[in-house]
Amino acid sequence: MANKILLEIVTPEKKVLSETVDIVVAPGEEGEFGALPNHIPFVSKLKVGELRFRVGANTHSVAIMGGYAEVLPDRVTVLASAAEVAGEIDVIRAKAARERAERRMAEAKDRYAFVTAQAALQRAMARLKIAERR
Repeated sequence: MANKILLEIVTPEKKVLSETVDIVVAPGEEGEFGALPNHIPFVSKLKVGELRFRVGANTHSVAIMGGYAEVLPDRVTVLASAAEVAGEIDVIRAKAARERAERRMAEAKDRYAFVTAQAALQRAMARLKIAERR
């Protein structure tokens, strides 16, 4: 396992993924970061976005809805608010969520309503982006 790294993605509801991979690329709050086997340890806050990982020649994507990543030399552990692999995303539901969020942003009466709608839009857009990669 010297040339591989274990990727585990966990949400409050379930373990989304546990797989030995070649590289992990995650949406860190300060920018995207990559983790290879034997990486120096660190912890990063994650933003809503796409987490990618490669196994051999195949690249896979997971929609991450924020959380934290712990990178160790032999593993990457992601504790996410929510996460969905491409095959689990309901595109119709994600499109409806995007439309609701856009409507809520347009009708927002105050900053709080606008910001919460904007966050919902970011989540819907991340899910749609991952679903397109199927």
